[in-house]
Amino acid sequence: MVKKILLASLFLSGLTAFAQEIVSSAPIELKKNRDVFQTVNQDKKDITLFVSDKVKVKAIHLNENMQIIDSLSAERPNTKTYDNMIGYNINNNNTRLFWSSRDYENIFTQLYDLTSHKVVTQEYNLVLKEEKVLQKFSGNENFYILTVVKKSNTFKLHIFDKEGLYQQKNIDLSTFHFFKSDYTKTNLYGIIDENHLPFEAPLTLQNINVENPTSLTDGAKMRKCYFNNKEIVITFDNNIDYTQVIKIDLEKFAAEEKIVKQHSLAGDRTYINSNSFYFENRLYQEKTSSDLFYFTIKDLDDNIIKEYFANTASPITFKNSEIYQEGGDFGGKRILENSSQFIRKVNNLHSGLSCYHIGQNTLITFGAVSAPQQSGGQAALGQFGLIGALISVAVYNPTMESFNSYSNRKVVKIEGLFDKEGNNVKGELQPLAFDKIRTFFDKNNDVSSQTLFKMSNFYYLGYYDNKTKEYIITKFAD
Repeated sequence: MVKKILLASLFLSGLTAFAQEIVSSAPIELKKNRDVFQTVNQDKKDITLFVSDKVKVKAIHLNENMQIIDSLSAERPNTKTYDNMIGYNINNNNTRLFWSSRDYENIFTQLYDLTSHKVVTQEYNLVLKEEKVLQKFSGNENFYILTVVKKSNTFKLHIFDKEGLYQQKNIDLSTFHFFKSDYTKTNLYGIIDENHLPFEAPLTLQNINVENPTSLTDGAKMRKCYFNNKEIVITFDNNIDYTQVIKIDLEKFAAEEKIVKQHSLAGDRTYINSNSFYFENRLYQEKTSSDLFYFTIKDLDDNIIKEYFANTASPITFKNSEIYQEGGDFGGKRILENSSQFIRKVNNLHSGLSCYHIGQNTLITFGAVSAPQQSGGQAALGQFGLIGALISVAVYNPTMESFNSYSNRKVVKIEGLFDKEGNNVKGELQPLAFDKIRTFFDKNNDVSSQTLFKMSNFYYLGYYDNKTKEYIITKFAD
């Protein structure tokens, strides 16, 4: 029955170049507690879609045109031990899923071999009693788990290659310099353990995927990491005077440190905020007081490429959008009238910024966001609020994790477009795919079994419409 449902719902045809369109719609009956997620092979332009319940996982292999090539089913790992799907790696067209226990010490893998039509499983036992898991990454045909050793200056990488072989690497940072926000000398673990609640918990490291638009909820975190096939870049903005950058080479498993100064502002440090965003080997920094706003683009050797300034008496000249406020006491979205309102509100919240490619230019979002606010007796749940709670806690979906509707938060932001030299490019901004998806969810909240992924220049959103009993896949473009 499930096979018939999926064949009906996922047979996609007639894709065109429209910015947004439904590419599949089929009347089906999906049971509750069913998760849908996917792995994307960008090199071969194909997708493996997974449909999971408490009993089985079904893999459906789709080509670039979203046509079904093959499918394969397997029993889901024991939910009493393995309650999270934490990542994957790819070997040719075959995907290996990684499931874990809550403490990550028990790892179970399923290799979906679509050539032999077999599912090969393997179990691993990791010893992590003196380590704290910070992040997981899928790339280079490998799956990585990044940990920090307690009370030390050491990162560890737990690496699973495409053949399922496991190894671990120590990254020694004992020669680096670590200071907390008040200039108290500490170690690597101490920086990561610093408490920034209610917005940012100790021993957390926000993963940023620059291929997707990053929400200010993620961009405002003081501890962030960026993964590509060559390196992991980690930035610390615990201290308002500088950004500390750590680059981990994924071939040599060695690290280097860069200290990039923030613009100097006089006054009480308690009322000064700063943050940064790493993008294409540059650091984009934001620093504010109650009446000043600085935006600086630097290379990692601390050289200024471009700098912009605004205060409460002058307009922000480097923006391409209105000043927006969402959520808060007023609810909805409204436009703020002047720079002084923006600067004051940004400095009173958790400030941040993010970068995203628009053609040859870079779209930068500046602003700040609040911690989650209680709404109707219910705290914020997951990236889609109530809609995505099931998906966000059960399965691994990096694109969905990048999507955030600012549910139950107050956010203030502006957007600016910049060229390669850092010059502001004048002109009206067009809606992004993520903007259209947010608009969709604002109007359609009776949906479930969502999945979101990017293939080439398009985003594909799959969801089950609980009212019409249809599974729908829609294509969005920037």
